[in-house]
Amino acid sequence: MKILQKSLQKQTKHIYIAYYTYMINKYKGVVIMCGFAGVVNLKEKIIDKKQVIINMNQTLSKRGPDECGYYLEDNVLFGHRRLVVIDPDGGKQPMTFKYMGNTYTILYNGQIYNTEELRNELKGFGFTFEGHSDTEVLLKSYIHFKEDVVKKLNGIFAFAVWDTNNKKLFIARDHFGVKPLYYCFINHNFVFASEIKAILKFPGIEASLDEQGVCELFGIGPAHTAGTTAFKNIYELKPASMLIFKDDEIHISKYWKLKSKIHTDNLDKTCDTVKELLEDSIKRQLVSDVPLCTFLSGGLDSSIITLHAANYCKEHNLPPLNTYSIDYVDNDKNFVKTDFQPNSDNYYIDLMRNKLNTNHHTIVLDTPELASYLEDAMIARDFPGMADVDSSLLLFCKHVKNDATVTLTGECADEIFGGYPWFFREDALNSKTFPWSIALSERQKLLNPEIAKNVDLKEYVDYRYNESLKDVEILDTDSTETAEKRKISHLTLNWFMQTLLDRSDKMGMYNGFEIRVPFCDYRLAEYVWNIPWEMKALKGREKGLLRYIMKDILPSEIVDRKKSPYPKTWNPTYLNTVKKMLSDIMENKEAPINHLLNREYILEILNTDGKAFTRPWFGQLMTGPQLMAYLCQVNMWLERYHPKIEL
Repeated sequence: MKILQKSLQKQTKHIYIAYYTYMINKYKGVVIMCGFAGVVNLKEKIIDKKQVIINMNQTLSKRGPDECGYYLEDNVLFGHRRLVVIDPDGGKQPMTFKYMGNTYTILYNGQIYNTEELRNELKGFGFTFEGHSDTEVLLKSYIHFKEDVVKKLNGIFAFAVWDTNNKKLFIARDHFGVKPLYYCFINHNFVFASEIKAILKFPGIEASLDEQGVCELFGIGPAHTAGTTAFKNIYELKPASMLIFKDDEIHISKYWKLKSKIHTDNLDKTCDTVKELLEDSIKRQLVSDVPLCTFLSGGLDSSIITLHAANYCKEHNLPPLNTYSIDYVDNDKNFVKTDFQPNSDNYYIDLMRNKLNTNHHTIVLDTPELASYLEDAMIARDFPGMADVDSSLLLFCKHVKNDATVTLTGECADEIFGGYPWFFREDALNSKTFPWSIALSERQKLLNPEIAKNVDLKEYVDYRYNESLKDVEILDTDSTETAEKRKISHLTLNWFMQTLLDRSDKMGMYNGFEIRVPFCDYRLAEYVWNIPWEMKALKGREKGLLRYIMKDILPSEIVDRKKSPYPKTWNPTYLNTVKKMLSDIMENKEAPINHLLNREYILEILNTDGKAFTRPWFGQLMTGPQLMAYLCQVNMWLERYHPKIEL
């Protein structure tokens, strides 16, 4: 790895220390980065099975490398992994509190952005606080508000509360599912964890791949259907959902969804409201007790975040903001202009760096690393993902982690404000399927013909697509265009954005590094959802409204810059590397993926450098090289998890 940045001088190190100290004193204990696992059995005692929860907990060490904790009760096994930042004693988990003769125990991963408001509200109800962690605030909020607590929270979270006296487990996940949570129910054991790998450590739970799993891998992947996984009988708790396990029964319900209503605000009022909501979200997420930075690509979204973060540092007499961007060896030399990626980032990054006086660092990745970390990226997800788009972010976070623990990014603005090309391209709008993954016939062709006889990818994808559209609420007052854009916005928010959020959490937390997404604020999403498309796409531009709001705040070059996605490598050595990897797999008769694939078609893909697969595999970035890398990841996944094939 080459890192194109100046070594930190002694002065800069002092700045970091000053920043750290300031934030500790001002905002105590609000960051909890971790993973957790738990087992509840209401039919028999499991207190003597501590080794089970130890084994499950050990798989989560990447999410919390510094400390582990356990809570054991007759019917309960809880384990927690923690990255200690401050308040080592006050933030320990599992956390237990006795209240009015009852005992409550919490496992929690995330950050509650309205912690102080909740703390003050609870004080009004007579609660006192021993420490200053948001874990304690969340636990006592549940005790007071019970299941309605989820309606009080603004943040990113997954948590579980065990109510000892009532023998009830309550678990919940944040509005957009930034923080993960999975579960399985087997032989009266309700097993749950932050990652699937922990669940697979529970005795009796085996990895199995059935027809639905194959459809998820090759029809939906690297996305996934909310609530499902590629593993048979292992489920995901959907975003904005809560689950109650009581009397040996599971009850799941949604606590929030986007609701359609008539937008009555004029343009000026709309702009003021969007600006106010966005600024509040950014401000809340800038609160940190550890060094914080932003990812800066020079695009509109990351520039907005960085502008507010840099101004925050100035207002609070903090040192210049650290910003980071990613690049690849020889990328300028090999860059190819496309409709999806019209220009490179460097000019625009320099523009923002100079305007805001940030301390900018460019991390440059090379092909061998991108390829060698494909397996790590797959392990982080427990699922084949976005190939080098994943491995590059994992490596990026790994190196930024040397200087910071938290970052803010501009992700989710495109989903919220309508920034992707498929909001405008007729072929995507008329595809009658997920617009980022329209190559269904080519996907079907990937399968071994014998398997393809019984596995119809198009039928499965069509079902998921139509099922999802049923949830879209169209108003009688919606124009034809607004109605159509509601549908594609719904799909983008609930499918494509989920894939990116999962990527951010898993790649970041694999390094004990937290990625925050201020645009992914449920209050902002609620408001923007109902803005008519004509206003949202002001002047016919993607994110036209957002550009209009920022026209006198950011440089015109940034405001007018055409959307450019997360940068990928254009270096031909990457294509050659993943081509060799996939070729080796195809030549290995023992490679498990060969049972699933159409060998002739894969060889055609290899011989044409991926061009035989005529459309992008997924989204804007995953073309031929990324498809090859994805297939390599599928083989890695099969080799590592050894799923029983049930077809």
